[in-house]
Amino acid sequence: MKFTSVLAAGTAAVLALGLSACGSGGDDGGGGGTADVTITMLPKNLGNPYFEASTAGAQEAAEELGATVEEVGPDTASPDAQVPFINTAAQQGVSALVVSANDPTAIGDALDEARSAGTKVVTFDSDTEPQFRDLFVNQASAEGIADKQLELISDQIGGKGEIAILSASANATNQNAWIAIMEEKLASDYPDIELVETAYGDDDDQTSFDKTAALLQSHPDLKGIVSPTTVGIAAAARYVSTSEYKGKVAVTGLGTPNQMREYVEDGTVEAFALWNPTDLGYLATQAAAALVAGDITGEEGDTFEAGRLGEYTVGADGEVLLGEPYVYDASNIADFDF
Repeated sequence: MKFTSVLAAGTAAVLALGLSACGSGGDDGGGGGTADVTITMLPKNLGNPYFEASTAGAQEAAEELGATVEEVGPDTASPDAQVPFINTAAQQGVSALVVSANDPTAIGDALDEARSAGTKVVTFDSDTEPQFRDLFVNQASAEGIADKQLELISDQIGGKGEIAILSASANATNQNAWIAIMEEKLASDYPDIELVETAYGDDDDQTSFDKTAALLQSHPDLKGIVSPTTVGIAAAARYVSTSEYKGKVAVTGLGTPNQMREYVEDGTVEAFALWNPTDLGYLATQAAAALVAGDITGEEGDTFEAGRLGEYTVGADGEVLLGEPYVYDASNIADFDF
């Protein structure tokens, strides 16, 4: 959350707009460039600030490319809630779908039908099984994200004590991949830190808030909460900020600067990580346009120009990697606005 080489290089240009496109659409094999390219952006759910930022990036890329982006999606992030939107997009004959999957397999049949109808499928943020899409634009490597969150919580609790994880939905592909790696790394590299519970807030603010309260009540010796979801970390920080646990229980994970600014400034949160979701949506849209134009097919080794982000290479299993996680704290959070 994604959650980058652009960030790591210093992100004063995080939301830089209006740069000239290095367009991936050409006149070769792509049906005359990108002017007639229509892209449907399908996040896990609407009303989520993280996905609002990624859609803003998608719209930025579309403007540069002369393509059209429409955002649609369910109100709740449930495994099958995206299927009707996929079906509608395919029936409308859109050029490409850019999807953050709520489940690795539940939307597979719908995506297969869309691809059979000629729609290119790019997943971003949260992947499906590889056979259901053409490309996956990954915010950062799963190991890199897991490592960064463990580094943060270990630093903040002095390398020992009980921690809990507050995740999104139990079926979220990306969350589960990160958590599995964190569990492995805790056992091997952090012997004095104990993971006592993993709770699920379903990427809903109130549910995540309530789950935070339950975690703290169930585990009186809890030293920290790691929430690898932008909704969860903000809800956890909000609860802790006005509770007896402020200054006693660390809260970290993956969040956006605008969500977390007040909690960093009031001392509830020391540091957290993310990628740039705006860049993630921008890159996914550039990749989708490159697929539609025929510049790439999704094969390993394919390269394409992604506007202001530069050149990218498709890796194994059709994966394109945005970059590495970036840490936000009191020293830099004022520099960002998303």
